[in-house]
This record gives sequence, structure tokens and C-alpha cells, in this order.
Amino acid sequence: MKEIVALSKQTITIERNEFLRTKGTIDTNVYYIESGSLRVFVLDDDQEQTIRFGYQSNIVASLDSFLTGKPSNFYIQAIKKTVIKVITKPEIDQLLKTETHLKLWTTILEELVIQQMEREIDILTSSPKERYLRVLKRSPQLFQEIPNKHIANYLRMSPETLSRLKKS
Repeated sequence: MKEIVALSKQTITIERNEFLRTKGTIDTNVYYIESGSLRVFVLDDDQEQTIRFGYQSNIVASLDSFLTGKPSNFYIQAIKKTVIKVITKPEIDQLLKTETHLKLWTTILEELVIQQMEREIDILTSSPKERYLRVLKRSPQLFQEIPNKHIANYLRMSPETLSRLKKS
């Protein structure tokens, strides 16, 4: 991971609620979060559906656009003031010319895919309580970094349901 972050020649800061990316834009960058937090979401009939969070030491990307070079379906927004290292696709492509770095990049992409698959399975097959407990076990830091209203949206439950689960 350090090798990929070291590629960055640009650091940016975005303020709370500011968008890093919006739907319909092509984004072939990868972002390493130095501090702060982001959320990745889509709009479904004008309803925001959070699909991922990023906070310190996480990598975030509009993965659909990064992989295809086409406009993204995702919005990436700062939850609080966030400092981000920007790593461009040409920088990554240069790094991937070595076998060791190619394996590292493959591992990062595999982890992102597995996390997304686990999340989809949770949403489709688990009760709200089971989803809450799994996320709490998998990512306890999430509950320190992210406001409850965003966590509830991510878990597909009301903020009141999340509050009751946290109390029990």
C-alpha cells in the first residue's frame, strides 16, 4: 500500500459536504485518505443510497469509472474535512509494470470486490440486527468516524432502528 500512496504527487483538502466526484463524471483517480471521512453513494429516485465509506488510511475510488474509463454512477462526498492523496491511473499503470506491485494491486482490488459482495449478501439476507452486528465486528472504527444517519442509510435501516440496536 505504501508504494501506491508514495506515487501521489498531489494532496487535496475538501471541506465538509463538498463533493470530490459526482455522477456522470469520468474519474480514473484513486484516493488515499490521510484524514477525515468520505461516503460513496448513488441516487435512486432522488434517494441517497450509501454504498461505501472511507476514512483514514482507506483507499476510495469511483471504481466503475476507474476500470472502464466511462462516466461514473457514484457520488463521493466529504462527511467532514478530508485530506486526500490523489493517485492517477498513469501513475498506477507505471507501478504495475513490476510483478510485485501487480500482485499488490490485484490484492487491493480483490479486497474491494469481496467487501462489496459481503455487503450485498448482508443487505439481501440479514436482519437489521445481524447487519449492525456484522458491521460493528468488521469495522468498529466506522462508528467513531461516521455519523449515525449515514451508517443507518448504509445498513438500510432508519436512524431510530440503528439507535435502538446500539442501545440493546
